[in-house]
Amino acid sequence: MNSNSDLQIAGDILEVQHLLRPARQHPSTVAEFVGLARSIAADRPQWAPLVQYDATTRWYHRLLTGPGYEVWLLSWVPGQSSGLHDHGLSSGVLTVLEGELTERTERGMRSLDSGAQRVFAPGYVHEVVNDSLEPAVSLHIYYPGLTEMPMHAAQCASETADAVRA
Repeated sequence: MNSNSDLQIAGDILEVQHLLRPARQHPSTVAEFVGLARSIAADRPQWAPLVQYDATTRWYHRLLTGPGYEVWLLSWVPGQSSGLHDHGLSSGVLTVLEGELTERTERGMRSLDSGAQRVFAPGYVHEVVNDSLEPAVSLHIYYPGLTEMPMHAAQCASETADAVRA
């Protein structure tokens, strides 16, 4: 120990459980919701047996609810899309569990491989689509729980440019 210091640690610093906050039963911060998504993603035996694929529409299943939030499991066969939408007053975490999805926004496109996560605020407008040749599975957490999903008309780049100039 450095003799120039008046600070000395007596005992085992890890034996201070009374100073640590107890773990929360439910998430309440963005980081905690991201952590919840990661822990669910890592527990494949929990969600994989539930997944179904539907060629006519996206399949979805509410996996979990907590105070003010919902966790949804979705599957996407090639070509399926959410359409351009937002989530009303809900914030969210999107996690790709299997496969690959593409997210489209006014800023461009982003490829989301297995393990990728996106966090979004209320009013965030995007479209999610399976552009690949393989099915995909994703996990969605909404806080507060999803009560609306307004659809938006797609604007081509020239219409957007015209609107900006006007």
